[in-house]
Amino acid sequence: MSKVLVIYYSSFGHIETMAKAVAEGARGVSGTQVDVCRVAELVPDDIAERSGYKRDQDAPQLDDPNALVDYDAIIIGTPTRYGNMASQMRNFWDKTGGIWAQGKLVGKVGSAFTSTASQHGGQETTLTSIHTMLFHLGMVVVGVPYSCQALSELNEVSGGTPYGATTIAGGDASRQPSDNELTIARFQGQHVAELTSKLAS
Repeated sequence: MSKVLVIYYSSFGHIETMAKAVAEGARGVSGTQVDVCRVAELVPDDIAERSGYKRDQDAPQLDDPNALVDYDAIIIGTPTRYGNMASQMRNFWDKTGGIWAQGKLVGKVGSAFTSTASQHGGQETTLTSIHTMLFHLGMVVVGVPYSCQALSELNEVSGGTPYGATTIAGGDASRQPSDNELTIARFQGQHVAELTSKLAS
């Protein structure tokens, strides 16, 4: 049995939707336990409410980074903020110094997915910056290979990169993840779970 954690932050629900698709893909791999958690919101309640943040998210909040040690794979989902991860997710990972110093995540599988407002709004730089962090933690970084046919879709505007699944939210956050983007997210979850199962055994 291998254990996969999908940990995410979502302001408007796009990454929450992607996280569920990633988890669905991972759960399809026999012998895989999948947990989905979110990190804490840092925006004050009144501002989050005025900004239209999605507050009713099912996933439990994970506050203690020591819980990461219990998993064989960790898949991170976060919206892009100026080509990097959101501060809510950064805040969580900045607390992992203790487990980094002890090498507690060395050899575990790491992967990432993201969303942006525009088609080229920093999706790849966000994912590769997360990869850099995962390398520092000693993790085995996994993306989305081109055996995922949905990466090559040219008949519609779509997120999706070899570095990880992505979605485009639109400037007003009204666009929801497309079927093609969710297909890539499910593929990523399955791919991570399959590789994790091989490594864990």
